[in-house]
Amino acid sequence: MKPPLPRLEVSREELQSLLEHARTAALSEQEYQQLKAALDTLVYLTQLVEDKNTTIARLRQILFGASSEKMSQVLETLASNLAPSREQDGGGKSEENNASPPPTESTPSPGHGRNGAEAYRGARKVKIEHSSLPSGTRCPGCQKGKLYVLATPGVLIRVVGQAPLAATVYELAKLRCNLCGEVFTAEAPAGVGTEKYDATAASMIALLKYGSGLPFHRLEALQGSMEITLPASTQWEIVAETAEKIELIYQELIQQAALGKVLHNDDTTMKILNLMGENRPRQPSAEDKPNEESERTGIFTSGIVSTRAGRKIALFFTGRKHAGENLATVLALRAEELGPPIQMCDALSRNLPKNFQAVVANCIAHGRRKFVEVAAKFPEECRYVLETLGKVYQHDAFCRELGMSAEERLGYHQAHSGPRMKELEQWFAEQSAERKAEPNSGLGQAIAYMQNHWAKLTLFLRQAGAPLDNNLCERALKKAILHRKNALFYKTQNGAHVGDLLMSLIYTCQLCGANAFEYLTELQQHGEELSRSPEQWMPWNHCETLARVSQ
Repeated sequence: MKPPLPRLEVSREELQSLLEHARTAALSEQEYQQLKAALDTLVYLTQLVEDKNTTIARLRQILFGASSEKMSQVLETLASNLAPSREQDGGGKSEENNASPPPTESTPSPGHGRNGAEAYRGARKVKIEHSSLPSGTRCPGCQKGKLYVLATPGVLIRVVGQAPLAATVYELAKLRCNLCGEVFTAEAPAGVGTEKYDATAASMIALLKYGSGLPFHRLEALQGSMEITLPASTQWEIVAETAEKIELIYQELIQQAALGKVLHNDDTTMKILNLMGENRPRQPSAEDKPNEESERTGIFTSGIVSTRAGRKIALFFTGRKHAGENLATVLALRAEELGPPIQMCDALSRNLPKNFQAVVANCIAHGRRKFVEVAAKFPEECRYVLETLGKVYQHDAFCRELGMSAEERLGYHQAHSGPRMKELEQWFAEQSAERKAEPNSGLGQAIAYMQNHWAKLTLFLRQAGAPLDNNLCERALKKAILHRKNALFYKTQNGAHVGDLLMSLIYTCQLCGANAFEYLTELQQHGEELSRSPEQWMPWNHCETLARVSQ
């Protein structure tokens, strides 16, 4: 990709004037630079278009800069576009602009780090007693009082670097009898064990690969630079064996997710090499029975996040099935007496589970994004929509801050967000009925999307617990997207299943506030107990179970 050219603003009229001037007289230095910049831009764009790796989105980003959906940045752009008209009309500023600027943060004192000692929960803690002044001795300063121990000790944090996977070589001394020739080897220290790779090694490899997106070959190179070899093939063998040991936990996690009150789902594209190219499914013949999945060539990773009583479970499924089909697999395990759950997704039909009933809510963020995309062309209209939806999100954030129950949140939204959404619905109707927005324009299409899905977009005003958007699932899918960007693909369907299993456990730990490294290690070390009662070894209750087992 060629580096971008420096930006030089030249209008079409100015270029036309330059061309007319070039016919009759010599160009000045400034005019020459402007004409040269125009020609350079034409050559540059031609090279970009010829580059097969240049996408339309990338071309737009180069020409117009990266876009942002943040309310503050979108409104700032709209404010600059509307500044002349608002001054002429005497229009006032929005509530966000009237707000006083945040106070300037004070300069931290020297030595004040970004994180306090309490943030290092996984660090090894060492207590250091005073070398010469025990508690109860006379004060060496005033020679009168006695010293006592303060409840809060002084803290010194020391961070050291090391290889992601460390190794220890035990050299066991050997003795041979000079008469009979028998050899006596020293015993290894207690707790070392006979296996070369500890359970902690498998946990670290899984976290780096499926939690942080570090490919096996990249980790192999990093370990090699530390002179602690760890081949990529060995890493795969370790995580595959680990996944087989804790398969029961993944199945139990699916069972628990099926009980959720709200289930979010969405999918993203993925690659599995043995399902691509020459291994794609053949075209069905006339004698074959129609099968939608067998004819499908796309490969996807579906993300499902189940919430219930404040607990969140993340699941990943990779293959040819869409998000709705994978959600149907989960809902097949749901008890009938629980009734249909709330399903949050975007408006694509492939996200809906067939043959299973759910109370469907659509994502407001998807509808809002359509107005962000056309905000530069329709600043007045889009500003009104974005500010209205921004108030609804403020109300939802207020409910979370106060820890309202689902019923209390519903009542608050009905009282405060309901009137605003009603006004927005009427405004949409006026824009369409009075032809204020061209139906085929970007604004008209954005309005039509909101109108066509209005009932599902506003479910939060009628159903207790219904979320506003599907951001929870989209954040979960970033794990799969990170893997796709770094590792590029899975080699086999089994490799994808191992990735789904470990990624589900790691991200569920993150959602529950559990230590994923310790959790994966404990699962490997307690395989026998896990097989008897996997429901007691979930990320949210394994600490209590481990405490009982250790007694």
